[in-house]
Order: sequence, then structure tokens, then C-alpha cells
Amino acid sequence: MATRLMMLLGMIALCMSGVAGQYNYDEVLEKSILFYEAERSGYLPADNRIPYRGDSALGDQGNQGQDLIGGWYDAGDHVKFGFPMAISTTTLAWGILEFREAYEAAGQYNWALDSIRWPLEYFIKAHVSDNEFYGQVGDGNIDHSYWGRPEEMTMERPAWSITPSNPGSDLAAETAAALAAGYLVFRDLDAAYASTLLDHSRTLYDFAYNNRGIYSDSIPNAGEFYPSNGYEDELAWGAAWLYRATGEQYYLDRAYEFGSTSDVAWAYDWDEKTVGYQLLLTTFAGQTDFQPPVEDFLRNWFPGGSVHYTPLGLAWLIEWGANRYAANAAFIALVAAKYNILAAEAEQFARSQIHYMLGDAGRSYVVGFGNNPPQQPHHSSSSCPDLPAECDWDEFENPGPNYQILYGALVGGPDQNDQYQDLRSDYVKNEVTNDYNAGFQGAVAGLRAIQLRDGK
Repeated sequence: MATRLMMLLGMIALCMSGVAGQYNYDEVLEKSILFYEAERSGYLPADNRIPYRGDSALGDQGNQGQDLIGGWYDAGDHVKFGFPMAISTTTLAWGILEFREAYEAAGQYNWALDSIRWPLEYFIKAHVSDNEFYGQVGDGNIDHSYWGRPEEMTMERPAWSITPSNPGSDLAAETAAALAAGYLVFRDLDAAYASTLLDHSRTLYDFAYNNRGIYSDSIPNAGEFYPSNGYEDELAWGAAWLYRATGEQYYLDRAYEFGSTSDVAWAYDWDEKTVGYQLLLTTFAGQTDFQPPVEDFLRNWFPGGSVHYTPLGLAWLIEWGANRYAANAAFIALVAAKYNILAAEAEQFARSQIHYMLGDAGRSYVVGFGNNPPQQPHHSSSSCPDLPAECDWDEFENPGPNYQILYGALVGGPDQNDQYQDLRSDYVKNEVTNDYNAGFQGAVAGLRAIQLRDGK
């Protein structure tokens, strides 16, 4: 018994050191970008790299016939949920801004730009007037009764917008953040496009500020899947990004109006942006009064903090998207470390978490990468055989691997005891979504940037 305990403690120590495995971060970045290409809706480009995907949802439109073609499907389904799409875009853009050298070294910088440009252009379309923004296309309940290819969908795809009479400050401000982050990425590459992004960001933020409300109250269908708990964090977050983009005092004042220098976030995710704006304002704006809660957030996630650790070393917060939460915390840690906030501990923590997902726990949790990766992600289109074969619920029930490899998708992950079964029917542990991959990709880029810094 004592020998087994010593072996287990040794394994945990190895995982926590973050050096148990050495992984090809360049390959992971490439495949993570491919995951987002597999999620594209609309007319696919001539250089489409996902052979089983084609044009889809070409009839998506607003209630007055506005063009809503494009964007990303949310997960293994085919709904376009604007709220998680926006935070995924903001987070990906943040990673590109902070760790550009990693993307360049991996040969993925231009692909990363193409990746975020896809949803950014959709957000511009969805912003049909100064005070109207479409936040969802497709009914989640109707969509989830369908298993098959998006190219072959025939169900109705209603669209819902936020307006002054049906406001959504959280959705509008989060999208403003994405557009402002996009502006920063593209301003030296495509000035005219960047200017358009910034114009929409400013207008959407004004819309959010002047018309207060929770978006999921205005779009109840979204509330069944992505309910928002409030809009203050998004108003601070959007303002922080606009301050970084413009340097205008107005936006810093708004960040202080809605932000907190004392609240410690429980997580960074599609509904919780507190540690995001705190870190952004600390590192870019020099507002050091936001730094203490960032440090407290990180200490909660470090070993010995308030977050539970699995026996093999995953910082496990909740059942849904356990890998996502740890990856997002790793991303926050690496941005903080870049600016010398608890740098040594933050880098070690982030490395241990990402390496757990890449294989240190005995298997990979990234589809198409590493040792024993998931073969049955809960993802409709990749479960389908090549055309002209039919695809329906029989493919959902198929006991074998998905017919197509959904490269780069990070699955939800194990339970609190590292238990995991690779089952398509398990939409908790084998779920894949836009927001699961965003912080993960940024964290991998951060680890690659550390390699470059250290001359590796």
C-alpha cells in the first residue's frame, strides 16, 4: 500500500512539474485552428482545408431579410450562438496579440488571422443597425433533434436580435470587445478593415451602455443553453478593450464604473469576464489596483488553492467543460506571467494543465493529436461518412470512431477522479465547442512563446 501511494505521489509531482511530456506545440496550434475551420457556416473559401465540409446554412437571414450567412456553429450542433462565439473570438484575438511570435514560429500566423476574421465579419453582418444586433440563428431545441450534416439541414432557422426594447448589454458589450480586439490584431495589416471593426465596436458599446438588460432575457432560446448572470462584467470588459484600442479616457472611466478592484473571479469563461478585464487593465493600462484580485484568482487555481485537483493533476472546477476551465485559467496565467505577475508559479501551473490535456495523464484529450486521443467527439458533421452515404441518428449510435477526424478539438474532459470514457453519447465529457478551444489555443501559444524566449 505504501509503495502504491509513493508511486501515485510521484506521478502527481511529475504532472504538476509540467515536464512529464514534451509536446509539439506547433502541431497543436495548427490543429486547433483546423477545429475552427470545421465549425464554419456559410460559403466556404476556396482554400477550405476540411474535406468533409461544404457550404451550409445559406438561407440564414434576419427578420427583415438581412444577410446572416457565415459565422461559426457553436459545438457539435449547428446553432450560431452569438454570446459564446464572441468571447471565443475575443480570447483568440487576445492570444494572437500577446503571443504573436508563437504563431509565427509555428507557421500559423496567417491561418490564425483567417480564423478570427471569419466570426468578425459575421458580427459586422449581424450588427444590422446602430441599435440592433442579431445574437442567435437557429433554434437550439429544433437543432438538437437533428443529427447529420449542416450541408443537408432542412429545418427552419429562426433568428433573434437585441434592440432597445429587448436589450442585451452583455451580448453587445462582449461583441464590442471582440471587435476591438480584432481591430488591434488587424490595424497594421488592413487599416480599412480594422477601422470598420472599431466603428462597429464603438457603436455596439454605446448600444450596450445605453440600453441595459440581460441578453438571455431578450432571447429566451439562448437562455436554455447559455444563460447570462449579468452584464456588468461585459460592460467593464468591453470598455477595457476599447481603452486598449483607443486610449480614450471615456472607456477607462467606464471600465472603472462597472469593474471591480476587489471581486475575485471563480473562472474565466463565456459568462464570466471579471479576471479578464482585471488582467487587461493591469497589464496594458497600468491600473495596478486591479492586480490583487488577479493574483488571488491565480492562487485559487494553483495547487493548494480552492480549486480541486484530480489525482493525476487536473485543476478540476466543475463537471461541464472541466478541461476548458483549466485551459482558460492556464491562458490567464500565461498572460499574467508575461507581465511578471506570479510568473514562475503561473508558468508551471499552465504547463502542468496543458500537458495534462496533451497526454501527461496517460491519454490526449485533443482529437487527432498525441496518444490515444478521443475518437468519438460529440460532433454531428464529423460523425458522418463521406458523401453520398446518408448520415443520421444511426451515426450517433455507431459504436466505432467518428468517420472524420475533428482535428484539434479539445473535449470536455474527465470527472474529478480522472475517469473518462470516449463516448459520442456523453455530451458532457466528449462535448466540443468554440469556447473550449479558445483559451486552450492561447495557452498553447503562450507555452510556445516561453520556448522561444528560452531559446528552445
